Amino acid sequence: MTDKTASLRDRVAHWIRPEIRALSAYHVPDAEGLIKLDAMENPYGWPEDLVEEWRLRLRRVSLNRYPDPAARRLLPVLREAMGVPAGAALLLGNGSDELILILMLAMAGEGRCVLSVEPGFVMFRMIATFTGLDYVGVPLRDDFALDTEATLAAIDRHQPALVFLACPNNPTGNVFDREAVAAILERAPGLVILDEAYHAFTDHTWMPDLPSHANLLVMRTVSKMGLAGLRLGLLAGAPDWIAELDKIRLPYNINVLTQETARLALERHEILDAQTRRIREDRRILFNGLRQFPELTVYPSEANFILFRVPPGRADAIFDGLKAQGILIKNLSHAGEALRDCLRVTVGSEEENERFLTALQKIL
Repeated sequence: MTDKTASLRDRVAHWIRPEIRALSAYHVPDAEGLIKLDAMENPYGWPEDLVEEWRLRLRRVSLNRYPDPAARRLLPVLREAMGVPAGAALLLGNGSDELILILMLAMAGEGRCVLSVEPGFVMFRMIATFTGLDYVGVPLRDDFALDTEATLAAIDRHQPALVFLACPNNPTGNVFDREAVAAILERAPGLVILDEAYHAFTDHTWMPDLPSHANLLVMRTVSKMGLAGLRLGLLAGAPDWIAELDKIRLPYNINVLTQETARLALERHEILDAQTRRIREDRRILFNGLRQFPELTVYPSEANFILFRVPPGRADAIFDGLKAQGILIKNLSHAGEALRDCLRVTVGSEEENERFLTALQKIL
């Protein structure tokens, strides 16, 4: 090691916060040449007539101009497509991740914390670290249901500024009991954010309940609906909250191509709705297919993925065996004790699901 290299590393160690240096960057595996069933993406594209209309619209977009910072042509379409109640305000983000960051930056302060459940969405913990907030993770029950008593006790003890609940939950796929969530809303001193990233695959939602709870915000994304490449998230809630959060949003955060593409897609939402219905049916078939393997414990899901537990100590071998056959899923076995021996598969197309099940059968 040269003196120059040593000096650079010393500078990095001195100036970068130790909690950041202790983190690992969010890893996205290379899926080139593989059937990609690891990232909860919609496997279906657009029909050719919609693609052609999209091309025509994009030709009219002025790339030399900044986007409308308020996304005024997109917001009404989003409100209708997402069923946002009258009187609720909207904040748009570059994916849900930016909205989580905005929320935590706005609420950060000495001695304040974020509370969520474990296992849950990993970005809640990571972004809490980025923003200097303490993170409190409350373990779910063995069946991944909310432990209501433990959660309420943690709220009483830590008085979190923010409570995040993903519903359906990622990576478990289940929906939390409404009475339990209502109790959390009643007890929480700060904001409660229901992350409904997988709203398209369940009939359960808290969006209509926004007017009834002053401390409730509902977060959604268009990614799982088939628009993952756009990176568009939304946060709905009382105007007083949204107005303050909007002060942190960086200007022009939703680019012109995203605004125009999302508007077109949601104006023709019947196409996305049909794909969603198909994914729901494919999920049912895939779930039943996985349950044919007696070695597996398969967890019910109301998202576009299914979590399953394999025989002890075999998760890595099964994951590698599937990858060797050209199929990439998510290995969660090293993501904490509750997920030991667990793998997660995205619901793909009918052909992709069949190839996955056939490959899995060969390994088991």
